[in-house]
Amino acid sequence: MALMSSGEFARASGLSRKALRLYDELNLLRPAEVDPVSQYRRYLPTQLEQARLVAWLRRLGMPLAKIREVSTAPRASAAALLTAYWDQVEAETSARRELAAFLIGYLSGRDIQMQETQGPLAIRYAVQTDIGLRREDNEDAAYAGARLLAVADGMGGHAAGELASAAVIEALRPLDTQVPAGELLNALDHAVRLAARKLSSMVQSDPALSGMGTTLTALLWSGSQLALVHIGDSRAYLVRSGEVFQITNDHTMVQSLLDDGKITAAEVASHPQRSLILRALVAQGNCEPDLELREAQPGDRYLLSSDGLHEVVPAAAIADVLLSVADPDRAAKDLVALAIAEGAPDNVTCIVADVVAQQVPAVAAV
Repeated sequence: MALMSSGEFARASGLSRKALRLYDELNLLRPAEVDPVSQYRRYLPTQLEQARLVAWLRRLGMPLAKIREVSTAPRASAAALLTAYWDQVEAETSARRELAAFLIGYLSGRDIQMQETQGPLAIRYAVQTDIGLRREDNEDAAYAGARLLAVADGMGGHAAGELASAAVIEALRPLDTQVPAGELLNALDHAVRLAARKLSSMVQSDPALSGMGTTLTALLWSGSQLALVHIGDSRAYLVRSGEVFQITNDHTMVQSLLDDGKITAAEVASHPQRSLILRALVAQGNCEPDLELREAQPGDRYLLSSDGLHEVVPAAAIADVLLSVADPDRAAKDLVALAIAEGAPDNVTCIVADVVAQQVPAVAAV
């Protein structure tokens, strides 16, 4: 059978001569003969089918190592390998499609709705906030939506704390859309870092705001997956199977001393440094929040609150409301009322959210 020159073979197969050289080096398509003097490659016409297969697989985007495996396998095995490869491509494309849709909505400020992939769980929620009995301004800010719950407690004096908490909540607000489950932590982390940069920009524009900052505790949902971000001394609680658990750790001096065994729980309330926060979102400094991925279950209840609640209301009283009051709005109001009854020296904010099995679209923000 007459051999074909590399030029003739390239034209017939649809491959460039450069590609033929590469495939020769990779053992994908060896020429039938190489002239020992000129190094010209020559191919058999029967190799055209193999060459075209390699070209088609490349057009699919298949990596060269995978092409070698497919192109040298028996036809039935090659078909099975190609099927498995394409199934993987479609799965990865679907995941990228979800991420792209989320990013389009996030960057444009629009709510992009996508089909649930993690199960038909949703939340029923309510938010309540009160200035308290001794403060002139409410430096708490909160957001409660179908996929995002967040509480921030600002600090930094008159107006500055209010500005800080509001700016951080505003930075998280675009996340109240369908974030792919695999991107929950990344999305939250990105939004928190944007918020920190926003605070820095505000201080640069107005040096009088120097020293302002805020706590942040937020939950972001996707199906049955939820991500928790926390920094400061606001809190998140979980009610499950008749028990109440605090699922955040206060970033305070007294909590650090308590963890180290240097003080007892009974000494916390009277400690002179009980108000000292070790970590918060501030305009200057390295603010590293706690990030955690959790699994939600139908029947769960979550409470997010500023320290204006747990600083004055005993844990047992908080647990009693969470366990005995079924309606989230009533529970949130009752918790705020308990803080008021205890003198409410600080602003008080509560979000109560129940995990349910049906879709309940609603948005509330303060």
